[in-house]
Parts: sequence; structure tokens; C-alpha cells
Amino acid sequence: MTSSEYDQFRPQRPPRKGKGRKGAGRRRGGDDLMVPQAEVEQLDARGYYGHPVVKAPPWEWPVGAYLFLGGVAGGSGLLAVGAQLSGRKTLRRNARLAGLGSAGLGAVALLADLGRPERFLHMLRTFKVTSPMSVGSWILVSYSGTIGLAAVNEVDRLLDDRLPLGPLRPVLRAVEAPAGLGAGLLGAPLAAYTAVLLSDTAMPTWNAAHRDLPFVFVSSASLAAGGLALISTPAEQAAPARNLAVLGVVGEVLAVRAMDRGMDSVSAEPLHTGTPGTLMRWSERLAIAGGVGALVAGGRAGRGRRALAALSGAALMAASACTRFGVFQAGLDSAADPRYTIEPQKRRLAARRAAGLTGDSITGA
Repeated sequence: MTSSEYDQFRPQRPPRKGKGRKGAGRRRGGDDLMVPQAEVEQLDARGYYGHPVVKAPPWEWPVGAYLFLGGVAGGSGLLAVGAQLSGRKTLRRNARLAGLGSAGLGAVALLADLGRPERFLHMLRTFKVTSPMSVGSWILVSYSGTIGLAAVNEVDRLLDDRLPLGPLRPVLRAVEAPAGLGAGLLGAPLAAYTAVLLSDTAMPTWNAAHRDLPFVFVSSASLAAGGLALISTPAEQAAPARNLAVLGVVGEVLAVRAMDRGMDSVSAEPLHTGTPGTLMRWSERLAIAGGVGALVAGGRAGRGRRALAALSGAALMAASACTRFGVFQAGLDSAADPRYTIEPQKRRLAARRAAGLTGDSITGA
């Protein structure tokens, strides 16, 4: 009889009692072959023989960086459209360059996690609307292309038309406005799809937050993009950035509170303990401080106005980074402890049985 490496985790069976044919003990009731109920309950508490119930993805910090940079890119694309429509040329230029730079750095972080660049190209071979990863890959590529077309015009103007574009220059000028609008339309999906991607996994904390996590990520992207624009743009042109940042602060604080209330208390626990808990607490503090600073800087005159706006922008970007890395690490932590999987499942099962829903394979087992 062959054995496997997992045999060491099987509970030892007591020896069969009595004489007779093989298997007679099982036919007599099999009580001597069953794991005692106390041991079954202990196994339920600690998972599958001491091992996690679900397997965490092999993601490391580059994925957290991609979550943050994708949010900055998406929010910057939306901010650039507002500047384009309102005639704020400096804000439009800075937001477009920020969008392209963030998307590029995010792609580098993503490729660093994938290990081989061709793995990303493989995801573009098909478009599967039911796969958040497939849809997100196409959103990232489409956004990068449109924001790139808009940004290359900004760089060319910044260098007094010195880029060696030749006959391409009039073509690029002609597609600049539509490309900028396209990047703006793709900005919100780019900021939100990573929340759907995380929620679609079996990680207990991510999955339990599926209703509110997209709102958290979109708000986080708004305050990060607004904060970056406050750093790079003169105050007289930064009014849309201040408004976006303040709206993002209000949205994130409310969305995080709603997410916490809507989750099972055990599934939400990783968001409040350890490193993720520290990051989430600092995220709220930095977001509120940055939002207040942005408002004060907007209504203030004098030399300190620009410095206060830049400091507020840095606080907002740090708040967004804390949110993304906090949520990211909380999901990984929830997969490591079987309690975060088993206890919510037991409560959901008890609630279904209490409601009389016993006609399916879940409650009828």
C-alpha cells in the first residue's frame, strides 16, 4: 500500500476489535473507527489538521505597490479630463504625466511579481468578461495607450516641439483631446478593478468586503491623485485637485466605515490587528489631516500656501498607500488563520438553517 506525505496528518485509527471478516467492525456501526467528536471540533477550530483552509496567493509587496500606483494613475486620468475641459493647462499636463508615470511604474511592479514579462502578454490573448484579471489587464493596456498619446503631446510642448516626431506631430495633436477623454473614462475602472480582483478570491477578509471595497479603492485613488497634483501644481490652478482630494477623503472614511459594518466581525478582524490595523488607522489620520490642510491651503494667501498644499498632498498620498497596503496584507493574514474561514461559514450556515433554508446541498448535508 502506497503512502503520501499527507499521511502524517491523518488521525491514528484505533485497532479493530473482535474477530471476523475484514470490515465487519465497520458494518457493526463503525464507532471504533470514527474520530471522537471532541477531536472533530478541535480539527474544525484549527483547520485541516493544523493547516490553513485556503491557500494564500504568492503575492508580495510589488502587488501592494501596483494597487497603490494603479489608483494614482486612474485618479490622475480623471483629474486630467477635468483640467482639459476647464482650460487649466498646467494641471492638465501634470495630471497626464502623473497618470502615465504611475501606470508605467505600476506595470513594472506587476511584472516584478509575475517574474516573466510574457506572462502578462499571455493574459491579453483573450478577453474574458467573467475574469477580473483578464478585464483588468485590458483596462491597464487601454489606459496606458490613451494617456500615453495625451502625455507625449504635453512632453513635446514642454520641449518646444523638439521631439523627433516629424509627420506624426499633427496626427498626435489631432488625437490628443479624444485620447485624454478616453483616459478619463478608463480612470475609474482602473482604480476599481483591483478591488473586484481581490474580492473575487477565497481570502476571507477580501471576499467579505466585496460590496464596499470598490468604493474604498476609488475614494483612495481620488485623494491620492488629488494629493499628487497639489504637490506638482501651483495653487491658482489646483482647485479641481483640492476638490477631488477632499471628496476622496470623505468618501474613503465613509466607505471604510461602511465596509467594516457590512463584514462579519471575525472576517473584519485582520483589518484592525497587527500591521494592517496600524496601516488602516494611520490611513484615516493622514487622510483627515491632508484634507484639512488642502482646504486651508486653498483659502490662504502668502508664501506658506504652496508649502502647506505640498505637505497636505504628501499626507494624502501616504494615506492612500496605507489603505492599499493595509487591505492587501489583511487579506493575506486572513488566509493564514483557519478561524477567519471556519467561524463565518458556521454562522452563515446557522443563519440559513434558522431561516428554514434547508433544501440545498449546503444545509442539507
